[in-house]
Amino acid sequence: MGTTTESASDLTKDLNAYTVDLKLEVVVIPVADVDRSKDFYSGLGWRLDADFGFDNGFRVVQFTPPGSPSSVQFGTMITTAAPGSAQGLYLVVSDVQAARDQLAARGVSVSDVFHPQAHGAQFQPEGNDDRASGPAADQASYSSFATFTDPDGNGWLLQEVTTRLPGRIDTTDTSYGSVNDLMRALVRAATAHGEHEQRIGARDEEWPAWYAAYMVAEQSGTALPQ
Repeated sequence: MGTTTESASDLTKDLNAYTVDLKLEVVVIPVADVDRSKDFYSGLGWRLDADFGFDNGFRVVQFTPPGSPSSVQFGTMITTAAPGSAQGLYLVVSDVQAARDQLAARGVSVSDVFHPQAHGAQFQPEGNDDRASGPAADQASYSSFATFTDPDGNGWLLQEVTTRLPGRIDTTDTSYGSVNDLMRALVRAATAHGEHEQRIGARDEEWPAWYAAYMVAEQSGTALPQ
């Protein structure tokens, strides 16, 4: 019995040594008209997860953007923040021009793609002189943006991220949020591999391994294969 008790105690100590995961699930945004906002976010093509109303007037509506592990909620009796006061809400995309064009095709008033010429310009109003037209030079990851707002003025920011900075994701976990993200990662790997074959002056018969190494490294922010 003593051995069993000691083993259980040791196990408890081991479990307590691990950090409990804190996964960001939902961001609440303040709106004035719930039905108007529901129509807007539905029009973006986001998934409607919930629309629950209760006798006391409480109502919660939840949407999830395509490929996102986190969702947004709005409703009545859900926040005291002023409608439209949520700003700088990030939507990370693998192709900011394609994402911007898809929003525009859905009737959303979205800015053209731009890159900041001064730190923080992406958070300034559209038309600011520090927003330079077009994507960043060499399509630098984290550096190209587009913005739009919902009917209340809550501000959304599209940011193109293709290569993560080191330490930003679990290097043992490589995943893609959608078929589109996976496709674009394959295109980037194929382009880089073509340059690799030009450098070596021959066809690389081990291209599957090269692709895999490139795509894992790109996500984890480690050195890309050459």
